[in-house]
Amino acid sequence: MKKNKPKYKQIIEAAVEVIAENGYHASQVSKIAKKAGVADGTIYLYFANKEDILVSLFEEKMGQFVEQIAISIDKKHNASEKLHTLIEMHFHQLAQDHNLAIVTQLELRQSNTDLRLKINSVLKPYLAVIDNLILEGIEEHIFQESLNLPLVRQMIFGTLDEIVTNWVMKEQKYDLVSQAPQVHRLLINGLSVK
Repeated sequence: MKKNKPKYKQIIEAAVEVIAENGYHASQVSKIAKKAGVADGTIYLYFANKEDILVSLFEEKMGQFVEQIAISIDKKHNASEKLHTLIEMHFHQLAQDHNLAIVTQLELRQSNTDLRLKINSVLKPYLAVIDNLILEGIEEHIFQESLNLPLVRQMIFGTLDEIVTNWVMKEQKYDLVSQAPQVHRLLINGLSVK
């Protein structure tokens, strides 16, 4: 499968750097190829076009992201601890990769409708992790029974997403991960059984 090949991963990593530095629209395939140390034609052995590179990049990185979060929250004892871990890891993983943060928070937003639909489908496994966490909290009687699942999912994901976007826009001038406890507290206060 193409995703296991070293050149595929090399191109993905190069694409993250090039798109972060130049923006999606100004990132020609030739720039990505040069950064990856491959011939322009080699790119087309792995990707149909630049759009495919962006979607594949997001799919690859989001897959790793979700897998690491799922493994970590699995080790926690209840939904509140799991939510804290999810928030902390979301912030930590993007804080560790400046270029990926720029691509996910800025460059993926400027895409056309078809591209946005593909990107939204890549997000589904992460949203499912959030859904399961919410349902677990309801079953544990930690979260309110009457919660509207799609609304709460959107509230959690949207909050984390907006906080990271703001951090990127402020040129990472503060510690993103240190925000996790307060974000957790605010979300838990809204979700908890009173």
